[in-house]
Amino acid sequence: MIIFNTIAELRSHLARQRKAGKSISFVSTMGALHAGHTSLVEHGKKLADITVAGIFLNPSHFAVGEDFDTYPRTLEADCEKLREVGCDIVFAPSVSEIYPNGLGCQAVVDTPTLSRRYCGQTRPHFFSAIATVVTKLLNIVQPDYSLFGEKDYQQLAVCRQLVETLNIPTQVIGVPTVRDEFGLALSSRNTYLTDNERRDAAALYRVLQSTRDKVLAGRNDFQALEAEGLDELTEHGFEPDYLSLTNAHTLEPVNDESSEIAILCAANIRSVRLIDNITFSK
Repeated sequence: MIIFNTIAELRSHLARQRKAGKSISFVSTMGALHAGHTSLVEHGKKLADITVAGIFLNPSHFAVGEDFDTYPRTLEADCEKLREVGCDIVFAPSVSEIYPNGLGCQAVVDTPTLSRRYCGQTRPHFFSAIATVVTKLLNIVQPDYSLFGEKDYQQLAVCRQLVETLNIPTQVIGVPTVRDEFGLALSSRNTYLTDNERRDAAALYRVLQSTRDKVLAGRNDFQALEAEGLDELTEHGFEPDYLSLTNAHTLEPVNDESSEIAILCAANIRSVRLIDNITFSK
């Protein structure tokens, strides 16, 4: 496995691989890797000759007061995990490498409508930051395939929209969520929780499953279902941000004609923000 820290070195190496006819897959991460991240790499290896993993803790993801300073930084352990699953290349740039002129001079990418809903309502900076850094990374790596976890469902939709509307020649692949033994979706922020707290937090997914089952049983009073789900989360000790039934493709609010549904949810427990979702057909 080769580790690159500069854009120029990575581009030079990948240009030689393309000239040799090699295809490339890319996984973008902020580090603190877990089995969900390594599953993306394993999927990428099935699709392409060379798999690149990016490790970049993007400062623009974090608003004032969020956990940028305390977010886990585990580059050495991350590289070992990537080596174990056969990752070919790690791109681990510095902040100055990605933003040489500073964040204040950085052109930004926006995805209208999608970025304004759900997590975008309480974190208005968030999806512009994601869209911008993902666009930069895709332009740097120029992969044939870009893999994103379905756990971050709204982020996946944003990345699909930016690739489509900016004509970026990569295929976006969503990879199923990986869960722990309690059913909690794996997240780097889970490290902030004790084992008992993670067991309690797994109720988030059970509420999503319960809401799904109510729809499959024939209920179509969607706003009432959302309210019931929020109440259930509160009863389990969460401070819910939202629980929304949406069209799985557009993320517009669900209606009677929607056949593919995604239930999106964000909630805080023990001051840790968790997001999750469940998708299904009715």
